[in-house]
Amino acid sequence: MEFVQKHAARIYTVAVAVLALVAHFVPSLPSALILGVVAAVLGTGEAVQRLEDRKTQAAYTTQYRA
Repeated sequence: MEFVQKHAARIYTVAVAVLALVAHFVPSLPSALILGVVAAVLGTGEAVQRLEDRKTQAAYTTQYRA
């Protein structure tokens, strides 16, 4: 779990790239499925961004605390 928290943005980027490639190279996928996955990816992106914001805030406060 620590690995996922430490590298959440990288994992998210790779997952989105793989999903984009699958959507491009498998034209038989239904549009509703692709749109559902896109909606889920957008929600996941928001969660990843909030995690990165917390990490940045923690680093900023510990750096200037002394």
